[in-house]
Order: sequence, then C-alpha cells, then structure tokens
Amino acid sequence: MLLIIALSTFVCISLVAMGVYWLVVRPQSAATERLKSLGNRASAPSITDTISIAADVDRPVSNLAEKVLTPIDKLVPPSAADVAKLQRQLMQAGFRSKDAALLFRLAHLATMITLPAIVMVACTFLGKPLGSAILWILFSFVIGFFLPRYVLNRMIANRQQLIRWGLADALDLMVISIEAGLGLNAAMLKVASELKLVHPDVSDEFELANLEIRVGRERDEALRNLAERTGVDDLRSLVAMLIQTDKFGTSIAKAIRAFSDSLRTKRRQRAEQAAQKAAVKLLFPLACFLFPTLFIAILGPAAINLMDTFSKM
Repeated sequence: MLLIIALSTFVCISLVAMGVYWLVVRPQSAATERLKSLGNRASAPSITDTISIAADVDRPVSNLAEKVLTPIDKLVPPSAADVAKLQRQLMQAGFRSKDAALLFRLAHLATMITLPAIVMVACTFLGKPLGSAILWILFSFVIGFFLPRYVLNRMIANRQQLIRWGLADALDLMVISIEAGLGLNAAMLKVASELKLVHPDVSDEFELANLEIRVGRERDEALRNLAERTGVDDLRSLVAMLIQTDKFGTSIAKAIRAFSDSLRTKRRQRAEQAAQKAAVKLLFPLACFLFPTLFIAILGPAAINLMDTFSKM
C-alpha cells in the first residue's frame, strides 16, 4: 500500500510538472527566432566572451538544455550579473564553451530532482515512516542544491593551484626566450608549445592569449582577459607588470626576471606556511584515532587484570 501511494504521488507530481511546462512553453515563429538570433549577434561582447576564439566554442547549444531551462527562465529569470559570474567561474574551471553555463544549470536542476527521487524510492523500499522519509528527501534536496557549486569551486581551486605551480617555470622560459631575441608574443607562443605536456593549463591559457592577439585584439586587452579567465592573483600581478612595462618602454626581460624571483620566494614562503600548518592539522586525527587505540592497547590488559582481581574479592 505504501509503495502504491508513493508511486501515485510521483506520477501526479510528474504530470503536474509536465502540464506547467507545456503551458509555459510557447512555440516561436521562424521570424521571431531569426530576430532573436540577430539581436544576440549584435550585442556588445563582454569580458566573458573572450573564449569565442577557442576551438570548442563552435559546439552547438544542447537542445534539451534549452527546452528544459526556457520555461524556468520565464518563471524565474536569472539576472545578468549571476549569468556573467557563472560564466566567469566556468572559464576559471576550464570550461570555455558558450553553452557551458546552460549545461551547468541543467546539471544543477537534474541533481536537485534526481537525488530526492532516488531517496524517495529508497525510503519506499526500506519502509521508512512518512516523517523520516520527508526529512531524508529534504536533506537530499539541500545536498543536490549545493553539490554542483561545491564541485565547481573545487575544480576552480585545483586548476588555479596547477597554474600557480607552472607559472614560475613559464616565466623562466619566457625570460630565456626574450633574452634570446624573441618578442613578447613569440615568447608566449614558445611557452605554450614547450609546456604543453608539463603544465597543460598554463600552456592553454598562454596559447589562447596569443590567439587573441593574432586576430587583432590589443595586447593589453588580451593580457587582461588572460588574468580574468584564470582568476590567479600571481597572474594578475604579472599582467599588470607587463602592461606597465609595455606602456613605459622598459626592459621586459628584466621585469619578468625580477617578478620570477619574487614569485619563487612567494612559493617558498607558501611551502613553509603549509609545513607549519601540518602539525596543527595532524593534531585532530591523532587525538581522534591514534591516542584512543594506544590507550586501549596499553591500559587494556591492566584493566582486565583489575576486573579479575575485584571479581575474585
């Protein structure tokens, strides 16, 4: 009986959702779609559109994602600031496609729906009470709401860490290339080709910045876009230094060499800071897992002997 009630509830909710979907969605004419595409094409490019030069931007937008999210956008339209922020975060995570934000929102919606459905089916088969099942469903909904954002933030942090690790090697190679007679653009291309296997994230970003310069963008704008795509503070400082050096006409090789030395000093300080934190971080696992085991192994036989002695008395 409980299984029949759960299945009936699920079917009713699905039918209501489908009804709302078909009521909200209105088929557009070919002229309306054409005007909409022309309006999007004529809009001014923003900083988040710098990835249009990459090779993977020609991938079409998923029809399923567009059909599912269009009625939701009509009911709860997202703000332009939120869309731009999400697009920037996806670029920092390494997703440069134009439809990355749309697919991420679809995955977010699917996670919020799929996890509660799985928990509801599991609670039905396990015979959980109604109050307990509702609590578990709400808890899974909260997890489904925050899980995609957490995964995205972790991907951004990991990629930024990889870029920080490879930036010092990239600067050393850039100094050698510039002192050998190459220009800044050629040095960036050399860094992108040489570090493709060792530091692929750094190589991709430098190669994309070089492609932006090739298609006609100003070097200052391409470098700013490079810092915006990665979100790494060290790379922002490097970009600001390169722009000032190019503006005032000073030696680029000397500036990059000085910045590379300061960057390696900063890396050493970060390593020392992580080593100092390691002792504090190890305190909690030791206190929770190792010390109780030692107490049991050392004091256990003595406690057993005391129990036997008191039992004989």
